[in-house]
Amino acid sequence: MNEKYNSKLIHNSKQLRSNMTKEEKHLWYDFLKKLPVTVNRQKVIGKYIVDFYCASAKLVVELDGSQHYSDEGMESDKERDQYLGGLGITVKRYSNLELHRNFDAVCNDILNFIEQKQLDIPR
Repeated sequence: MNEKYNSKLIHNSKQLRSNMTKEEKHLWYDFLKKLPVTVNRQKVIGKYIVDFYCASAKLVVELDGSQHYSDEGMESDKERDQYLGGLGITVKRYSNLELHRNFDAVCNDILNFIEQKQLDIPR
């Protein structure tokens, strides 16, 4: 993925890793970090920094706060998702509220996707 790498975003990415939201911390420390596959936090992909990225499953996980539900936020997310989709990456979005109310369901959805993708990888 080196050709899609934007080194100008590295500083921002490091700052975001240091200042994760409480929802990002919850998902990271209580689930994603413990998975048997590598998941990166605040990963630079092209001109974007994604919340979480699992390269082996070509999966981006985004946690959406209230700003994502404005007209501008939804348009920006649509553009971002189309860009990532063009790279063959699936974007799964969960609202912060959904994470709080259905943490286990969110985790199961992510795990099921990763497990399905692992079956698709030639061994």
